[in-house]
Parts: sequence; structure tokens; C-alpha cells
Amino acid sequence: MPPTAVYDISVKTGDKKKSGTDANVKICLYCDDGNKTDNYNLDKFFKNDFERGQKDSFSVKGMSLTRVDYIELWRDTAGIMDDWFVDIVEVVCSKQVFVFPFFRWIKPNYRYKIRHLDTSLPDNDPFKEQRRMEINNAREQYELEVKVPGFPAQVKSLPEDENFSFDYVWDITKRKAHAILMSKIVKLTSGSWKNLDDLKNMYTKEVLVLPESVEHWTDDTYFGYQRISKMNNTVIELCTAVPKKMVVTDDMVKESLEGFTLDTAIQAKRLFVVDYEIMDSLPCGKDDTVICAPIALFFVNGKQKLMPIAIQLFQNPGKDNPVFLPADPEYTWITAKLWFNHADSTYHQSFTHLGGTHLMMEGVAVITHRNMSPSHPVFKLLAPHFLYLLAINTRALGNLVAPGGWADRALSVGIKGMFDVIRRKCLQWRLDIDGTLPKDLERRGLLGDNVLPGYYFRDDALQVYNAIFNFVVKYLKLYYESTAKLLGDTELQDWAAEMVLSKDKGGLGLLGVPGSGTVTTIDQLATIITSNIYMCSVAHAAANFPQYDQYAFPPAYPASMRGKPPTDKKPLSEMSVLAALPDKDTTLDMMVVTHILSERTTNCLGNFEVQYVYDPPALAVIDEFKNALKMISQQIKAKNKTRDPPYPWLDPEEIPNAISI
Repeated sequence: MPPTAVYDISVKTGDKKKSGTDANVKICLYCDDGNKTDNYNLDKFFKNDFERGQKDSFSVKGMSLTRVDYIELWRDTAGIMDDWFVDIVEVVCSKQVFVFPFFRWIKPNYRYKIRHLDTSLPDNDPFKEQRRMEINNAREQYELEVKVPGFPAQVKSLPEDENFSFDYVWDITKRKAHAILMSKIVKLTSGSWKNLDDLKNMYTKEVLVLPESVEHWTDDTYFGYQRISKMNNTVIELCTAVPKKMVVTDDMVKESLEGFTLDTAIQAKRLFVVDYEIMDSLPCGKDDTVICAPIALFFVNGKQKLMPIAIQLFQNPGKDNPVFLPADPEYTWITAKLWFNHADSTYHQSFTHLGGTHLMMEGVAVITHRNMSPSHPVFKLLAPHFLYLLAINTRALGNLVAPGGWADRALSVGIKGMFDVIRRKCLQWRLDIDGTLPKDLERRGLLGDNVLPGYYFRDDALQVYNAIFNFVVKYLKLYYESTAKLLGDTELQDWAAEMVLSKDKGGLGLLGVPGSGTVTTIDQLATIITSNIYMCSVAHAAANFPQYDQYAFPPAYPASMRGKPPTDKKPLSEMSVLAALPDKDTTLDMMVVTHILSERTTNCLGNFEVQYVYDPPALAVIDEFKNALKMISQQIKAKNKTRDPPYPWLDPEEIPNAISI
């Protein structure tokens, strides 16, 4: 008789809705030398096997195989609930461990064949028919659709597979009621503010804590700091010439330039500009709402602080559109800054956060599922960064960014204005510039460390971006030894082609994709993938997690304003500032939602919730990546001990892997 062996088999059922099964499950083990075991029924008497999130272990005896190169797994339709999602199957025999990553729904009566470690390019996969079947099924579930004209393409309908695996609570009404109950404002949830102290009474020690911005919102240094190290950090540029549409002279800003002229400040690379031309004539949800399209100049002073020196609230100069200066009456200057920040927050909520991370990356996630098998090494690389992205976008657009929803209530522009900002920016956005941090910084003249001190976002984001890029290059080189390998990878090339295919033809229509739809070099592919990972992790963390500190105190960063911006320089008062701020109920709405948005729900970068990769050389590259991130984290923590104020948002330990909030 042929020698026999004992095989210890463990099966991990996925933690997804309806992922457990009551069906009968069978398995067969194979060796590449042609030998195989019998078919085994995996079942334990008096035990409910294969429940959601459960790991089940079985021991079977059979023909002794030299090694277990692949397994065959299948189920029938028995039982009340026969759907089944499998994460991992592990086989141990004679101290040898063989791992079979599935991460698949198991269709009834289909014999799934998965190789040990399950990582292969299409040409190297011996189970090509199964691979084609899975991609065809994915294409039926993951369909692209432009839901809003001019928007990035999104998933047509949320696949069941993309739902949250946990009880994800997004009940704004319930959270708001709880915040009111826990705070001092039970009797103060309507009407306008009497004074600034009245506004400060909103905060508690338990839930809605006092934001740091409360103490600094009138300071010009803080206003400058908001441009470079809060959450809308990718708009400011090095000024190479004062915009002709901004009527500012040397005499006007003499007191702010510390002996420089505008020209000499430009030559010294100490003058910077933010120009919100993109906001000009922006439509809004309410007819009486005014959104400025401001231009502002900033100067790095002798103390190395970025200071505002001039603000023009609209694009076209005129008597009713003066240039406001720090030398103007106190509350007149404060009011000009307030209206500037209102425009800044509108752009932040519309594109920096929603359009540029959530929506832009949703389409990339969809085409990754549409074109790549779960066995593909690039799928395994990207999948952890798409966790819950489609689910949160579907929920957000259905609840927060919907007619009459939170955005319509809490933001002056409403969804009408938000959507128009997204449409306008999508016409300009390029993956090789806007989505590629070093190129974006270079375009804005801010790549060098000697330009714009205190730009902590740049300093920290670049470190993490470079670590991601180096990691991606090393990972890709494990699988692509030549251009021929890249060109021969049909799944990869289909993915790249769909990325640039115009939206009206069913693609993403992204501009500036390296290779223009045909990937020929590792550098091109690494740039694309790094952009995707960076946008889903670093860019989203920078745009999302500082929100409560800014939005929770409206004078610091108002998302909503009432009345009209000033058209002259006559003195204003504290009461005029208060009159422009949103009422108490709108303020509370903003506080509660930004408090929820500031919560982290996934693991930190590199510490993946789902381990898709089991290939030992790839695991070594991932470990190297984790060590690099650990070193960056230590460096940022050390820097933050002397930074004033500290910038904790891009410490790798604080950056989630994915956009899940």
C-alpha cells in the first residue's frame, strides 16, 4: 500500500455579511508530480462549521504527497444559508506548512483550484479558465458609472462584497443628540451668538472638546500656518510674479515686508500666493449665498513664519473689491481672513477631501476589481488600500452629500457648489502632477527644503511618499524582470487602458497617467501605484483628520457664512463677525460630523487588516517597508517635540491604510 500521511487542515471563513455557510464542503490536495489525495468531506459532528469569521480545523489521512502544491475546494447548495466566503486554507503535514489564500466567494459546485501562496501573473497561472471566470464575474458586479456629470466615474451599484463587515454606525441624528446631551448646550441649540464667550460654551471635556484653534484664530501667524500644515496644504504656491489682477503695491505692504519690496521678496523666494480663481462665479445652493474667489499674498518673515500681507476677496479689482491689509482696522482685517477661510474650507470639503481622495480613488478601486484576479500581485498590493472605500462613499453620498443632507445644511455652497468645484478641478487634475507629490510640489515651486520653512505637510508627506515608492518598486521587481513581462501581462494592461479610457466610453478618463494606457516600465507602474496608495492613505489622512480642530470653531475656519463680505475698509466690530457666523444649530451639526470624521477606523499604514501577500520575497519587502515607516514615525515624533505647533497628522502610526471614514 502507498504510504499515508496526516493532514491538518484549517479553514478561515471571511468576516463579511452572509459569508458563513451551511453547505457541504469538500477538498482535495494535489502535488505537481501528478499525485493527489482522495476527496475529503470537511465536517465535524455536532459543530456548526464555517460560520462568519470562524476558523475551523480538520484532520484527515491520505496518500503521502511530497508537497501540497495546490488544493481543490468546492461546496454544494445544502442548508438554509449556502453562500460562503473563504479567506485562507492552511494545510500542515510533517511540519511543512502550505498556505492557500482564497479571499473569494465560493460558487456552488465549482471546483476552485488555488496554488500554495497564490501569486501569479496571468501567463503563469495554470488555472487560466478559472481566472477568466472570476474576472468576468467581477466585471458584472463592478460596473463604472458617471453618477454626476463631470464627476470621476464611480461604482454603478455597491457590490454585496463591499459592505462593511461590522456594525458601522453613521447616524448623525443620534450622534448629534448624544453630543447635545453630553454638552452644556442643551438649551442653546438655536439662534445666533451673543458673543465669543457664548460660542465657547459649546464645548465639553467628554465629547466636543475645546479645539486648539480657539486660542489662535485671530493671529496672523496661525492664519499662515493654516495654509501649510493643517488640512488644505496643496494650494499655496511660490509667487514668481504678483498677479496682475491683484492691485497691490510696495507702499501698501511696506509694513509687512521687513525692508523687502515685492520684487526682492520674490527674488528671495519669500513671497507666496494662494489664488482661488477656480472659485470664481461659483453657483451655490442658496440664492443669497456669497462665496469669494480670493487671492492672498504671504511673506516669510525674519522669524521664519508665514504671514498674510494682503487679501483680495474677488478676482476682478475694483472700488468695491479692495485689497485688505494687516494695517486695516482690527475686525475689518479679521473679517477679510474669515471670508478667505470660508472659500478655503469650501475648496477643502469639495475637492481636497471628497473629490480628490474619496471619489478619485473609487474609480481606481473599481477598475482594479474589474481587471485583476485576486491572484495578481498588483491586486494584492492595492487591495488593502481600498478597504471599505466603496462602502463609505456610497453611504456618504447617500447621507451627507445628498439633497437636503448635511452638506446642504452645514456648508454655504451646498452640494450644488461642491459639485461644481469638483467638476472644475476634474478638468485639470492629472495623476502625474496632482496625484504625484514630488511633481505637485515642484509645480508649485515648493520642492526644496530651503523654500517655505514650517511646511510640515511637505516635509512629512514626502518622507512617506518616498518610502511608499521605494517599497512599490522593490515589490514590482519581484514579478516583472523585463519589459516583455509588463507588456505580456494582459490584466495589468487592461487595467491601465481602462484608467485612461474616456468616461463616455466606460473608463475612468484620468489625465496624465504614465504610459497613457500602456505600461512599459517599472517606473511608470510604480508611479501609478504609489499615487493610488498615497491618495488612499497619506493624502486622505492630511485632508481628513485635522477637521475637528478647524471646523469645530467657526471663527477659525468657517464652512458656512451669512451676509456679505466687506466691500470697503470701514471699521467693523466683534458683533459683525458673530453676525456672519453660522447659527448654533448649524455649528453643532458641523462639530458633530467633523468629530465623527476625525475618528480612525482602520489600521495604520503598512499594518494591513487583511494579509493578501504570502509570497516570502514579497513579505520580506513588506517587512522592510514597515521598518522604514517605523523609522519615519520616530523621526516625526522627535521633530514634533520642537515644532510649534506640532504636526502629528502624517506620523505613519496615525495614517490609516485606507479611506474608510
